[in-house]
Amino acid sequence: MAKGFNRGPVRSAGNPMMAQLQKMQAQMALAQDQLALEDVSATAGGGAIKVTMTGDQKCKAVEIDPEFLKDADAEMLSDMVLTAVNLALDKSRELQEKTMGPLAGNLPF
Repeated sequence: MAKGFNRGPVRSAGNPMMAQLQKMQAQMALAQDQLALEDVSATAGGGAIKVTMTGDQKCKAVEIDPEFLKDADAEMLSDMVLTAVNLALDKSRELQEKTMGPLAGNLPF
C-alpha cells in the first residue's frame, strides 16, 4: 500500500483546522435539520393556487381554491401550479442560502 494511507482516524486534538471543520460540520447538520422544519409558501393566480415547501425543498402541500376550478381549464391550472411550485422552490432556496451561507463563508479554504 502507498505511504500515508491507512493511518487510522485523524485526531483533532493537535490539529486546530480539523477541530474547526468538525465544529462547522456539526453547525451545518443543525442548520439542515432546522431547514427541514421551516416552511415557505408561494401563490399564483391571485392566490388561487398555493404551494408550501420546506426549507430543504420538499413539497409539503398544494392548495387549489375550489372557486378557481369552476372556470379554469386544465392547461391554465397546470401553468399556475407550475408557477407556484417554482416560486416556492425559489423561496426555499433563498431560505437555504440565508441559513447555510454564513456557514460556508467560514470555510478555511
